[in-house]
Amino acid sequence: MIETTERDGVAVLRLRHGPVNALDVELLTALPQALAQVAEARAVVLTGTGRCFSAGVDLKRIADGGAAYVAEFLPALSTAALALFEHPRPVVGAINGHALAGGCVLAAACDLRLMAAGTIGLTELAAGVPFPTVPLEIMRHAVGPATDRLVLTADRLEPTEAAAIGLIHEAVEPDDLLPTALARAAQLATAPPEVYALAKTQLHRPARERIDIGRQLDEGHVHQLWSAPTLQQTLRDYLANLAT
Repeated sequence: MIETTERDGVAVLRLRHGPVNALDVELLTALPQALAQVAEARAVVLTGTGRCFSAGVDLKRIADGGAAYVAEFLPALSTAALALFEHPRPVVGAINGHALAGGCVLAAACDLRLMAAGTIGLTELAAGVPFPTVPLEIMRHAVGPATDRLVLTADRLEPTEAAAIGLIHEAVEPDDLLPTALARAAQLATAPPEVYALAKTQLHRPARERIDIGRQLDEGHVHQLWSAPTLQQTLRDYLANLAT
């Protein structure tokens, strides 16, 4: 599900979960566990397999599981995204292919983002689902005002377009993706760990404060909308349209 290797003290976490690394409860539960297991690594590189970094939430599981599955899924999504966002060591996203919806959020939670292929963007509103607070605020931290465009239009951006708004930091050739990510991770790791961790805490504080407030204000409504019986049919219709 998550393959862990080590390169000169840098942990490489590779999503290996089905053809598109769809986010379900199992994968989202495994990610914080994998990060905890590499807590002493100098840095972390997160990447995917095949043509996708991650195509986002497994919407079929949401449609089939209904409210009971949503009650497990939404906390797991927020916990995984926060674990990545708040990991104290350097985290580099090596985006090997499509990074959509929740996959885009995981990419945005990384400190530095490199992309080699595919498209990246937020397709939640196109699918008919609202944003939980944690993913939304991670995106706002990553791209600031451009979050409005990504959220409201559900645009899918090519690497050069994503770089123009800061969603990724560098577009690289596929063969260069992992070596470049490892080199960037090693560069970031030259700072003393406690100094790097403090800098991340300081930089992330506004997002963390918004998360704490937004959860109180919005999460009940978000959960209600994700759990609504009408959403199940909306998701089935969306998936059917994708298949045509």
